[in-house]
Amino acid sequence: MTIQEKYRLHLKSLSDELLALQKPIRILDAIKWPRHLQSDFLASGGKALPAIDRHFYESLPLEFDPRNKYLELKELRDRIRRRLGPQDDLGRILQETVDQYMVVIEMLRQRGQPDFQRYSQRLYGSASDHLRGDRKTLKELGARLCDIFSLPGARHLVRPYPKEFEGEAAVARLQGKLSSYFSDGTVQVKLSDGIVSDAAAGGDYIKLNSHARFSELDLQVLEVHEGWVHVGTTLNGRQQSYATWLGAGSPRITACQEGLAVLIETLTFSSFPDRAKRISDRVMAIDMAERGADFIEVFRHFVAKGASEHDAYKITQRVFRGGMVEGGACFTKDLSYVKGYVETVNFIRSAVLEGVPEILPMLFVGKVTLDDIPVLYQHYLEGLIDAPRYLPPMFRDLTGLYVWFGFASGMSLVDIGRVQQHFRQLFHRLPAADPIIAPVDIEID
Repeated sequence: MTIQEKYRLHLKSLSDELLALQKPIRILDAIKWPRHLQSDFLASGGKALPAIDRHFYESLPLEFDPRNKYLELKELRDRIRRRLGPQDDLGRILQETVDQYMVVIEMLRQRGQPDFQRYSQRLYGSASDHLRGDRKTLKELGARLCDIFSLPGARHLVRPYPKEFEGEAAVARLQGKLSSYFSDGTVQVKLSDGIVSDAAAGGDYIKLNSHARFSELDLQVLEVHEGWVHVGTTLNGRQQSYATWLGAGSPRITACQEGLAVLIETLTFSSFPDRAKRISDRVMAIDMAERGADFIEVFRHFVAKGASEHDAYKITQRVFRGGMVEGGACFTKDLSYVKGYVETVNFIRSAVLEGVPEILPMLFVGKVTLDDIPVLYQHYLEGLIDAPRYLPPMFRDLTGLYVWFGFASGMSLVDIGRVQQHFRQLFHRLPAADPIIAPVDIEID
């Protein structure tokens, strides 16, 4: 057996072991709230904190023993280092993934307690973090995006989409959409009573909440966000010959995954201003919670900003799940959408400007971070990493994507303030018009 063959066997064996160890670790299942809490909270007029505390989370048993699982992961991390070598780049990615699951265990042990937030920030970051390679913080960017998506023009552009699909009709409609992308029939759409959000993706399926109604636009968002990105990258990772860990998503890959999903929404014109604002609002909600606001304060903030009580509750609930509703700890995962979108766009622009756009399909090779991609591409050229099977059309033929982001990079040289000042005189002559009511955003995890 050659050294290369031995290395590949070690890589696959260690990857498969990680997949088995992480399987029962399910973050969102460990911190989900009962559906009735929303109606209870709104019935109180938003004046009584949801009945969630440390004892509630203790009543939600984990599907694993935290201490034993932590020790198993630690032992695996040490073996990865010994077998693959301390300087091996794929071994480093594998070790970092193991480290993430160890932090997840510590976070879940702190559900409903102050340290939950500290571990969440280690996994997903903080609203006060700076964007990669930039001086702006996530909070600053979130505030700016909230302003943009709250402009009168955003409301004028939106058209109402009736919620005409529910139950099996919604399943059939989304299944039909996905069948043209996953032509081998590997992805199934099914109804579920066990999810709090309207929809959720698994490894080879998408669950739709049996109590939810969907518009055509909702299903289009689910097709590309959950289907093309989340399910597609899972299946691509599972089909790896050796780097099988690419089929599992630790928190280290969340920003890239969610950012890529939001990007695909925009490239396919599936998103709309109200949805984009909802994603930006989550950054502001996390910032408030990190600075000590309680559940009611964050809820009232968004109601005062014009959100419906239903939408304000959804935003606030996402941020406080796992934490402390009285303030002092929150869940920072929802920073990943804005952070991941900006950093993924900048990564693509940089790849175009540096003359290496051919690495971009590696975004879909599995569950990855942006820093992983050059490493994985190098090993793809060596035959160790398999090419992604499921690719959105704009990443299968990169010519249009290159032109899109090439122009976007060139436009960054334009002083938009001076341009806006030039056109403002013409725009002010337009007659006033009432906006058309915007559709309600779909809630997905």
